[in-house]
Amino acid sequence: MNIEGKVALITGGAHRVGKAITMELAQRGADVIINYNMSKNMALATAEEAETLGVRALTKQADVSNLEEVSTMLSESENLLGPIQILINSASLFTKTELPANTTKDWDRVINTLIQGSFYCSNTVAPKMQASGAGVIINIVDLMAWIPRRGYAAHSVGKAALMALTRQLAVDLAPNIRVNAVAPGAILSPDHYSEKTRDRIASGTLLKRWGTPTDVSRAVTFLIESDYITGEHITVDGGERYGGNQ
Repeated sequence: MNIEGKVALITGGAHRVGKAITMELAQRGADVIINYNMSKNMALATAEEAETLGVRALTKQADVSNLEEVSTMLSESENLLGPIQILINSASLFTKTELPANTTKDWDRVINTLIQGSFYCSNTVAPKMQASGAGVIINIVDLMAWIPRRGYAAHSVGKAALMALTRQLAVDLAPNIRVNAVAPGAILSPDHYSEKTRDRIASGTLLKRWGTPTDVSRAVTFLIESDYITGEHITVDGGERYGGNQ
């Protein structure tokens, strides 16, 4: 799919990797809808930055785990910019969830954002994509879909399920809609990571360094433009999966 002139919705598109994807799509000529839940100021700043590239940019607040809010967001966005042709499911909550759990509150928040949110957005845009004859959905997973980390059960399970949803959507929405995933590794560290922790993680990659959000956004655009790839994923991890074997 040619990105220029298309309308793209990026959930969680206001900051971090989501912002990088938003800006990459805007740079390539797409009008962008920046979904956020709590990050209003960052969404507005990202939209303003995107508009300097000569494209239209909207900010839309919605908790993607709420179907009614998703439906309203998509309806309002389409009325302003037209049908959505590119959907990036990037919204995610990186919250610690240890097992056994004393409460399911954080588990539900993480899982519902990753799975219900991605499903609601994909399921809602799919009919119009099918009617138009083309559409692309990209889900942002990560290495924890395959390599779980102690203390982050909901995130690991949610990302693994999102990878499964990627394959299922690719099967059920073919041939008009292609669905793929991008799996980042060490791209942006949480703010609380010490320099020692950052160095330890970097040393665990084959390339001995952290990646950048741009590394992820370029993988996303590659999959959007690659018309004969569906049901697949690209891992952007600097070889982190194999670094421990060296």
